[in-house]
Amino acid sequence: MNFAKIPSKEIIDKTVSSLKTNGINVYVANNKDDAKNKVKELLPKEAEVIVMTSVTLQELGIKDEIENSDKYALVKKKLEKMDRKTHNLEMQKLGAAPEYALGSVHAVTQDGKIMIASNTGSQLPAYAYGSSHVIWVVGMQKIVKDLDEGFKRIYEHSLPLESERARKAYGVPGSFISKILIVNREINPNRIHLIFVPEVVGF
Repeated sequence: MNFAKIPSKEIIDKTVSSLKTNGINVYVANNKDDAKNKVKELLPKEAEVIVMTSVTLQELGIKDEIENSDKYALVKKKLEKMDRKTHNLEMQKLGAAPEYALGSVHAVTQDGKIMIASNTGSQLPAYAYGSSHVIWVVGMQKIVKDLDEGFKRIYEHSLPLESERARKAYGVPGSFISKILIVNREINPNRIHLIFVPEVVGF
């Protein structure tokens, strides 16, 4: 199964409609630059924001642009000044409930469900509940038929690529899927924004 292929317009339209029905605000970008501009449009000046680890954000240049900006209150800058040994609980709280959480996901089903896999689970509290605003930037190749296909995509496609990235970045044997968050719907209006990029970006 090819998990790095952009689906048909019919499937994209169906997925967008399903996401909206499930309480997710969806923006279909024209290209990578349009997606980046949409992120900046959604982030108010001086907003408290955490940029989650994401190959998608890295490839689009969003991660560097946001984290090198002085327009926002960056959670990671606060975390970098803290000692995990003495401030672990405070650091966990900061990461779990920032005002804005910016990242990506691993699969989006045609009936509007979103799947995010994680080794540590550090990004999941903010996505599930902690953050008042969540912004996901997602390559359209991540659209899958259903949850079963989503699990296959995560284990057969995303995990091997993430393991390779982790080996190079951290010198570890590989990654592991410890936790998976499935968002069936969002009950708070305008809380979650998903920006679809019409290109293969991230994994």
